[in-house]
Amino acid sequence: MGILEKIAEIEKEISRTQKNKATEYHLGLLKAKLAKYRAQLLEPSKSAGVKGEGFDVMKSGDARVALIGFPSVGKSTFLSLMTSTASEAASYEFTTLTCIPGVIEYKGANIQLLDLPGIIEGAAQGKGRGRQVIAVARTADVVIMMLDATKGDVQRELLEKELESVGIRLNRRKPNIYFKPKKGGGLSYNSTVPLTQCSEKLVQLILHEYKIFNAEVLFREDCSPDDFIDVIVGNRVYMPCLYVYNKVDQISIEEVDRLARQPNSVVISCGMKLNLDYLLEMLWEYLALICIYTKKRGERPDFNDAIIMRRGATVEHVCHSIHRTLASQFKYALVWGTSTKYSPQRVGLTHIMEHEDVIQIVKK
Repeated sequence: MGILEKIAEIEKEISRTQKNKATEYHLGLLKAKLAKYRAQLLEPSKSAGVKGEGFDVMKSGDARVALIGFPSVGKSTFLSLMTSTASEAASYEFTTLTCIPGVIEYKGANIQLLDLPGIIEGAAQGKGRGRQVIAVARTADVVIMMLDATKGDVQRELLEKELESVGIRLNRRKPNIYFKPKKGGGLSYNSTVPLTQCSEKLVQLILHEYKIFNAEVLFREDCSPDDFIDVIVGNRVYMPCLYVYNKVDQISIEEVDRLARQPNSVVISCGMKLNLDYLLEMLWEYLALICIYTKKRGERPDFNDAIIMRRGATVEHVCHSIHRTLASQFKYALVWGTSTKYSPQRVGLTHIMEHEDVIQIVKK
């Protein structure tokens, strides 16, 4: 019996099991088995066949965005509109067969946009080069999920399911669970909040499924068994996702209004070039990038060449991005902008910068 059949059997078992207090241990065990088999499915086979052409593209720019969606939803058209790269677009499915990179220049940042081939149902099992597509998506900072507005929410649910089964968690935080396997001493289980979905017995059963008998587990929030399994497996990617509904010029205004009000969603039309500027603004927000300008002593700030950092970056990060030896010679910095109480303010290495701050670094 192959792994795919085992997965199908477990999924069938889960779907026909009623959810109640008596079956929660059984369901927890099944979910743990399912996660284990899916992890085996993603591992490359030992008997490697002929090495195919590489799929991934070298990371460049300040951030990386992957375009994921079913065939013929307008990914290539979107790439051609947003960047100077021309990706072939035609009215038949699977026009794009490999990964095509482009660069969006926005607010002084270079954002790498990857046009990936269309995903079909069953991609997580490797159908239609699905595994390679999803592997590239795992390396991105943000996923843009292109959806056809005329098809309703069907595509969104299918794609979410495919990405969920390969360990990509969209618009979710990492569960706040401390987990550490030990050499001996059994299981020490604790929680700082009342748990409604997990119990010590269930945690023990799940750990036994992974052949872990000695571990330290501390729940800092009320998590589900699925979240706990994610923590044990440890190779899950938590990333922000923007749901972009294309072809809104073909549906009614009420439907456009409904789609636009959904969380993390943007409606656009590549054919009529509608709402693309708002999509860029949202993308900037999701990437959590900030621009920092530098200033030499006695001169005006250089507003043409910004340093692009992540939100939450400190003065030390800025020093490293300018030159790796700068932090060791650092004396103090003067900062103008919204992160300070008064301008300029003398700050140390731990000061957190904000968008469009100006910094002058003084060396020893």
